Amino acid sequence: MTPATPPLAGFVHPALFYGSDEEYLGTLVPFVTDGLAEGHPVAVAVPGARLRLLREALGADVEEVLMLDMEVAGRNPGRIIPTVLRRFADAHRDGHVRIVGEPIWAGRTTTEYPACAQHEALINVAFAGRDVTIVCPYDTRTLDDRVLTDALATHPTVWDATRRRDSEHYDPYAVVDRYNQPVRAAADVAVFPVTATSRIREVRRFVAERARESGSPPERTADLELIVTELVTNSLRHTGGGCRVRIWRDEGHLVCAVEDDGHLADPLAGRRPPERGRHGGRGLLLVNQLADLVRTHTSSHGTTMYAFLFLDG
Repeated sequence: MTPATPPLAGFVHPALFYGSDEEYLGTLVPFVTDGLAEGHPVAVAVPGARLRLLREALGADVEEVLMLDMEVAGRNPGRIIPTVLRRFADAHRDGHVRIVGEPIWAGRTTTEYPACAQHEALINVAFAGRDVTIVCPYDTRTLDDRVLTDALATHPTVWDATRRRDSEHYDPYAVVDRYNQPVRAAADVAVFPVTATSRIREVRRFVAERARESGSPPERTADLELIVTELVTNSLRHTGGGCRVRIWRDEGHLVCAVEDDGHLADPLAGRRPPERGRHGGRGLLLVNQLADLVRTHTSSHGTTMYAFLFLDG
């Protein structure tokens, strides 16, 4: 029997380890319905197959729940905090909020996973002091040991079918650091050095030409032009040494990397919703909305932002 969920208050961020559909539903359905009974706003953002399973199990209660397909809303993990979690929590600030968010599933690639793990760690930073519970399910049947071990570090508590416990391995910043990795470029890389006197339209023309050569459709090429504009503008604004743009195609995706000599000290850069009345600070947020994946590698020697556009689906 699944243990009862304790009273929820403040910020609660458990990893839910489940090994069957019965365990999944046995924990999440009461989490949702108990929340509704207590007047808590509830949102569920999980992969499509899981979403259909929960819809059927919730019955009529599903009408009171915001249901999102995480394979769409959270394809880029960098979007999840600002446009899924914060958007819902910020709209309901007058009481406790319940969210189910499942950003990691077996279909995630090895290229995507570092951003997923960092996202899970950064939830703890983004929601510190907030009155919200965010339950993150992990399928122990399909996810490997590395993923499950990381979950113990990114979540202060762990739920499963039989108990609720504190994680002895909780260390979210260690996960952020562990996956602060460069992305290996393909052999055929086009490079454009950008200086303080470079014109943005020249940079845009460079990436657009390379994108078209790589088979990028017009709408994706337009997205890439906006992405590189924001990344280059951000580099020139915050560093004094210009930057370098690299672009390549590899395994069905187009990668645009912008590297400079600055250090990105804010781990939530690009993951905060826009502040009302503030006009700046939205460049990296826009990049996260346009790209299918964003990876970052930063050190005392410089920072590289990688924006991925998936061309094959």
